[in-house]
Amino acid sequence: MKTDLIYGVEDRPPFKEALFAALQHLLAIFVAIITPPLIIASALKLDVEKTGFLVSMSLFASGVSTFVQCRRFGPVGAGLLCIQGTSFSFIGPIIATGLVGGLPLIFGSCMAAAPIAPIEMIVSRTFKYLRNIITPLVSGIVVLLIGLSLIKVGIVSCSGGYSAMDNGTFGSWENLSIAALVLLSVLFFNRCRNKYLRMSSIVFGLCLGYGLAFALGKVNMSALNVEMLMSFNIPQPFKYGVDFNISSFIAIGLVYLITAIEATGDVTANSMISGLPIEGDSYLKRISGGVMADGFNSFLAGVFNSFPNSIFAQNNGIIQLTGVASRYVGYYIAAMLVLLGLFPIVGAVFSLMPDPVLGGATLLMFGTVAAAGIRIVSSQEIGRKETLVLAVSLSLGLGVELMPDVLKQAPEAIRSIFSSGITTGGLTAIIANIVIRVKS
Repeated sequence: MKTDLIYGVEDRPPFKEALFAALQHLLAIFVAIITPPLIIASALKLDVEKTGFLVSMSLFASGVSTFVQCRRFGPVGAGLLCIQGTSFSFIGPIIATGLVGGLPLIFGSCMAAAPIAPIEMIVSRTFKYLRNIITPLVSGIVVLLIGLSLIKVGIVSCSGGYSAMDNGTFGSWENLSIAALVLLSVLFFNRCRNKYLRMSSIVFGLCLGYGLAFALGKVNMSALNVEMLMSFNIPQPFKYGVDFNISSFIAIGLVYLITAIEATGDVTANSMISGLPIEGDSYLKRISGGVMADGFNSFLAGVFNSFPNSIFAQNNGIIQLTGVASRYVGYYIAAMLVLLGLFPIVGAVFSLMPDPVLGGATLLMFGTVAAAGIRIVSSQEIGRKETLVLAVSLSLGLGVELMPDVLKQAPEAIRSIFSSGITTGGLTAIIANIVIRVKS
């Protein structure tokens, strides 16, 4: 396949060029990797030390996962420049799980639903058949529900976070001003013609918001200690223990199913950009390896006290931008992420970030997730049957999200499974799609 690439998948760029390309990828994914653990830690009201450690382990796990995807070990890995990072899609179910059983239940459920269950590994071998059940309409509905449910999380952060609800500062002008500055700054830099300003728009927005928050006395530097900053993070498997709950397993397992389908699209897009065929045995091998690595890496992330990983679609744009598709560049990216994860100061600095700073950036991110869901749904022909599936799925999914007390009288097992709008709407979409017989 003819391309305008400077370096193909198997080419080895010189050190300087490989390092420069890797830095651009790192710039595009860094904030996206650390945001989920920050949001989850805030919702669970974890202290600075735990929050910083979760951020560090997210970077470490993303580095290891990226290396597995790029290097390919046997049947595991796509063998492409596929970058993996902490997934936004799991935030809602993880928070719900954490409020029930804390970090042990989160990590136990995430590991059980990854390759052991084996949700993603089955999908990696049978995705051709599951596409008849998990159609683009179903995937689009689930992605839309993920985005819409996360917008609530973003608004809470913009207003000051859950801690502000306790101290009476929720929705104060200071919190909203900080969030507004970040949001407007991200929009401004994202509209610039300079590609580097666009790529760095979220980073610049966070820096400006952090600066304003510091000036307003919103950054609690007393939470830091010299010993923590000068120490070295040693990854500790199962540091917080593991627990299991069938309800949490089902809720998280459904999201794994959807992200596995999304991973097939990401690997396909990466193959196309990299000038590789998107049909035949080699293509199926890349798809199978990429999705299998998605599940394996998410299990590995749980072992090292991090959250599920997924392939980042935005890095496909960086490949187009730089003309560098070499999977060996992924080794540099992986090394950078691992090193960042080993130094507590990185996690500590971001763990002190006030909620409104993070909220201003994530609100826009979550809006784009919802918009992506709308785009997937609208890419299909929406007839009478499709409208019925869409209507019943959104009605039940958003209904549970907006009024969780509707299940107050239900048994505990039912309540814990269907308390998430993503789970309720997603399962409804799958069942309605089968019953009404909407073909992909």
